[in-house]
Amino acid sequence: MKKLDTLIIGLMLFSMFFGAGNLIFPPFLGAESGTSYWMAMSGFVLTGVGLPIVVLLAVSLVKGGAQTIGNRVHPVFSTIFMVVVYLSIGPFLAIPRNANVAYEMGVKPFLSESWNSTLSLFLYSVVFFFLVYVISLNPAKMEKYMGRWITPILLLSMVVLCVVGFVKLDTPLQTPSEAYQNGAFSKGFIEGYNTMDALAALAFGIVILNSIQQKGVREEKQLTKYTFKAGMIAGALLALVYVSIGWIGGKMAVNGSFENGADILSSASTLLLGQSGTALLGLIFTLACFTTVVGLTTACGQYFSKLIPKASYKSVVLVVTLVGFLLSNLGLNQILKISVPFLVTAYPLTIVLIILTFFNKFFKDSKKVYRSSILFTGVFAVISGLNAFGLDLGLIQTMRNILPLSSVGLEWIVPSLAGTGLGMALSKLTKKHAVVEQIDVKPS
Repeated sequence: MKKLDTLIIGLMLFSMFFGAGNLIFPPFLGAESGTSYWMAMSGFVLTGVGLPIVVLLAVSLVKGGAQTIGNRVHPVFSTIFMVVVYLSIGPFLAIPRNANVAYEMGVKPFLSESWNSTLSLFLYSVVFFFLVYVISLNPAKMEKYMGRWITPILLLSMVVLCVVGFVKLDTPLQTPSEAYQNGAFSKGFIEGYNTMDALAALAFGIVILNSIQQKGVREEKQLTKYTFKAGMIAGALLALVYVSIGWIGGKMAVNGSFENGADILSSASTLLLGQSGTALLGLIFTLACFTTVVGLTTACGQYFSKLIPKASYKSVVLVVTLVGFLLSNLGLNQILKISVPFLVTAYPLTIVLIILTFFNKFFKDSKKVYRSSILFTGVFAVISGLNAFGLDLGLIQTMRNILPLSSVGLEWIVPSLAGTGLGMALSKLTKKHAVVEQIDVKPS
């Protein structure tokens, strides 16, 4: 495969990852972390960039991708898990969220107060999702639209905003907020989860592998090699953007308090470039959200059309775009209330599955290890998910809270390690028992 092809696929992957959440979280981290910025951003990049690339690599290493990884636990688990992941990062959360944010940042600032916001959102959504549907119908051309055209425009817009910000914003970094005064790295590490790109990587892995195969690459080692290269290109660009807009957030902190990262970028663009800055930021958000929605729609189409043989790729894409369109007009707050608990549950399971994949050779694909580890992790992941629904679990909640790292949302780590250890012990005992039986049945 040519170097240019690798570059274009890497740019396409970047544009698929880079959505609303990727623009919102880094500036707010920068404003909150202050003089602890570099420690906090290092943690953020580790999980916001490093983890998704690791997931992509793991998917490329296993024939059959994420579905096969899940099958090592059980086929039923694998199907349920992947369906939850695709629906959560697809039509039930990420797709309508990105469409809403694109409208809020790209169109709403230019509308007069006399405009009916409900009607304007509806009209915008019609155009937005029609274009998503058209481009998603032909995944082969997605590389052309996103890698060659849209992503370069998006990157150029980001460069303009960041360069002007570096030149004009010369105020010193402020004192860190209370949350970042101690353990800035670990706080940034946890904040990197909020991009949810590790879950998205499970879905995008199929799209990237298909794009590479369309270039004539078929051998498994070569597929992994080019997936890694594309991932490194996307990861380098993501890290550069995160550091840049995070730095702008840190410099903007002196101008007052902000509700979120979008508020920071909006104020910064207006301060730096006036009305032109507002238009530039609107373009950035629109392109970033649009490319992410196209990537997620394509990934959902490819997955569900394989899962349900009677459903064609085009019909799945149509359903996904229609659901995304409807939910984006019903209100994002209600979607978040339903979807976030599923994400809170899926994320720990994803991390554990990926780690086990890289260490698979040490326990020789033992289902006992996978099942025990996932069982222990899943129990506490489900508890966290129910807690995110607002349910008070009483004694169970109390037990969860006394676990190490529960204060930072990582209470599942110790149980997952315990489950892995138990699974390895059971696997060894089973093998010893099998050896003993073979010895007993041998003729004397």
